[in-house]
Amino acid sequence: MTVSGGARAVLVGGHESRNGADLQPLLRDLPGAVVTASGRPLHDVVTTLLAADDAPVAVLPMTWGRDPRLVADSARTLHWLARGPGAGRIALCAPFGTADHLVALLRRAATETAARHPGAAVVVSAPTGGPFDDAELHRVAHLVRTHGAGPDVEVACVAAPADLARAVHRARALGAPEVVVVPAGFATSDPLADALDDATSYGPLVAGPAVARIVRERVAAAEHALQHGDDGVADGLLADHDHGYAHSHAGVPGGGGHPHEHGPGAPHEHGHAHPHAHPHAHHEDGTRTPGLVHSHPA
Repeated sequence: MTVSGGARAVLVGGHESRNGADLQPLLRDLPGAVVTASGRPLHDVVTTLLAADDAPVAVLPMTWGRDPRLVADSARTLHWLARGPGAGRIALCAPFGTADHLVALLRRAATETAARHPGAAVVVSAPTGGPFDDAELHRVAHLVRTHGAGPDVEVACVAAPADLARAVHRARALGAPEVVVVPAGFATSDPLADALDDATSYGPLVAGPAVARIVRERVAAAEHALQHGDDGVADGLLADHDHGYAHSHAGVPGGGGHPHEHGPGAPHEHGHAHPHAHPHAHHEDGTRTPGLVHSHPA
């Protein structure tokens, strides 16, 4: 059985899902889907699915926009497979979500926390993902704090249990009578928060059935694009292009073959603009919520 009309869905997990461990519960609502980490595990899963039958394979990077390297790594794996046994049968889906989606959902969590636990602070928690991905979590939390419902917002980039405990202690030291830990990833529970006497776990950021619905939408969109000759890989190869320090991508498949270096945010052109759609709605403060679609003309 497949997730959409005919494509086999492969959910690729990175640090936001503990390399896919937090995605396993989704399989109850996604018959036929497979969860894997990126790199060699993804290569092996896709190769196995291609050999099993003639169905296309749709690979979905499960990120809230904080792990562009997951998208690019997935694209690099698929780039070679799509030119071999997977020609015309492999599609790279648009990432599951964006940082704008994450901001909107965390704002909702902060609003609910303020209503249910007056005076409580919020700790936005996620497994650590490296300096740039962790910095993005701090940026997201700042937007939640600035445009939220009023609760103090702290951040925990968790590499060890003590990291969450320190963030909770910091919130309590600043005067919060209660602390609610909100996941900024795909976790459905938080044993570390549950183990703390002075913290409460918010629960999953998005309910499992809603996550499964978005997965089906991403897979269906990728399958439709594949039928029109777009496998999504070229865009995916450049997903982490402005992520991190200055770099050169001369010789990167799909990178245009032109060496240049620039820092994050530096303007440049690649000559491959195209129409695309984003499933989100705009809010007054610039954040967006999943569910609605608008498109940008080329």
